[in-house]
Formats: sequence, C-alpha cells, structure tokens
Amino acid sequence: MYYVARMQVVEEAQIRAAVSLPAAIDAVRAGFAAMAADRVRLGGTIHLDVPESSGEVHVKGAHVEGEPFIVVKVAGGFYENPAKGLPVGPGMMVVLDATTGVPAALLNDNGWLTDVRTAAAGAVAADLLARRQLRKVAVVGSGVQARHQLRALTVVREPETVVVWGRDHSKAERCATDLADEVTADVTAAGDLEEAIRDADLVVTVTPSRTPLVRADWLTPGVHVTAVGADGPLKRELESAVLSRADVLVVDSIDQCSRLGELHHAIADGSVDPTDVTAEIGELVSSSESLRASDDLITVCDLTGVGVQDWAIASLVMSTLAADSAVE
Repeated sequence: MYYVARMQVVEEAQIRAAVSLPAAIDAVRAGFAAMAADRVRLGGTIHLDVPESSGEVHVKGAHVEGEPFIVVKVAGGFYENPAKGLPVGPGMMVVLDATTGVPAALLNDNGWLTDVRTAAAGAVAADLLARRQLRKVAVVGSGVQARHQLRALTVVREPETVVVWGRDHSKAERCATDLADEVTADVTAAGDLEEAIRDADLVVTVTPSRTPLVRADWLTPGVHVTAVGADGPLKRELESAVLSRADVLVVDSIDQCSRLGELHHAIADGSVDPTDVTAEIGELVSSSESLRASDDLITVCDLTGVGVQDWAIASLVMSTLAADSAVE
C-alpha cells in the first residue's frame, strides 16, 4: 500500500493576504519565546555563496515541540536581480507534517515571508530594547528590507523623523519617498552616513556590506542598534567597537551569531567574548524585566535570522488558511 501525499501549493498573492504585520510580529515573538523555553529544534544552517552571480543561498529549518509542522526555508540573495526585473531575495518554504514528514504545503512566497519575518524580528528587538519615544531613526540601507523594517517598526513605535542612507543616494531618495507615503514620520534621505547616525535614538542596518559601516564614536548615549544584514560569515555592518561599547548586547542565537553575525567578527578580533552577550532575544521576550534601566544605555541586537522565525511565519500562514477554509 502506498501513501500518496497531496501537497498544497500556496502562491504569493494568497500568502500576502494571509499575513498582517502585527500578526507576523506576534508570531515571531512567540517563536523566540519557544527558543528560550528550549522547545525549538533548529536544523544546521546551510550558507552557499555563488560569487559568479553575486548571489547566495541560505537553508534554514525548525520544529517546535508539540506543534504540527516542520518548516524548511530556502532563501536567496542575488543582488543583481533588480536589473533583471527580479527580487533580490527569491525563496520558498516547505511545510512538513511533524508526525509523518509528508509535505503538507509549498509556500511559493518568492522570498516575501523571509522579508516579513526578518522585519518582524527587528520590531521585536526595538520593542524590547529601544526607548519608548523615538525622535530620530536612522535606516542604513535602502532596499526592500529597509522598507519592511520601518513598516514593522511603526507597529511598535511612532518615530518622529526617519533618515534613510544608502550607497546610491538616488535609491535612498526613492526609498524615503516610498516610505513617506506609508508612515506618519517625516522621512528623508541622508547624503552622509555619519550625519544620519549621530543623534539617532534607533539605528537599523539592513545592507549586505562586507566592511563595517557604523562607527562606535558616532553613537549617542541611549541609542539602540539593530543589525540585520550580517547573515553570513563574510558580512558585517558594525565595527567591533560598537559591540564592545554596548551596555546591553543581545543576539537572536549565541551559537549562530558566533559563526555568522556581527558577534562573529567581534569575537574573532578579540573585541568581545561570547560571555559578553547579555541575553538571547527569546530570554527577553520571556522575561518581565526590562534591560533598559536607563535612557542613556547603549543597546545592540545582532540578528542573523534563525529557523524558528521561518517556522513561526509559515505556521501563521497555515493557521490562517485553515481558519479561512473552515469559515468557507
């Protein structure tokens, strides 16, 4: 007797309709809490560089104890794609039945879910670590993720002004114009990176840079920095002194950040030690205590993207589709 699997294929338009930003943030927050509770099984991350195509591929996966699905995500970063009319970050997620391993769904999201779950993690970090009142936010980067990060941030904070910096100033201006139509903050493009970062209450870095962009002496007491771009061993956006200067240093995964993220580089050059990490973000989600004891503290969160985020966002899609189906 043979078992014939019937795998549901869900296309991007249906996926977008199933996921709201507030729901995505709540799902990712719950995923981080599950990590802190030691309920998450993470697969080893596969990182494959494709230099001849200016690209890279990541494979991540997770299962949360007692939950019905296992999720495996394949995501790309192909930085010449926009010139071809294609997204920088194509990808898909495969949802498996946790009891049988049989594929339950292919989420053909074209990388959109990865973008949203990454932005959701940034919002969780800001909600836990940034000041309640944000006068100025600096976004370092002007691509798709820069837009997603600010959209997600506005779910948890209401910044007064936002400055967007990018290596290509025309792209930064375009990004600022797009975001100004979506948020209540005053959004402008910055021509100078140092000027953008000085006096900022929150700095979010979302670039594929392989050389440090943000300098420690540019940071104002009280600033929170969320570093998102360094999801591979060669990438970095912060000089190591940013981490060593931090009063509070948080990561999504000590193990992964020690191999891939900003923490990886700071450990390698002796600026910090793994024991200097204050907490993983899941521990903060699960704690009733705030680490921002003073508005003058400098806080840094290194986000490399963990598989539980993919599990969380894919599970959100599955539960929403199931609920919609039940209503019909």
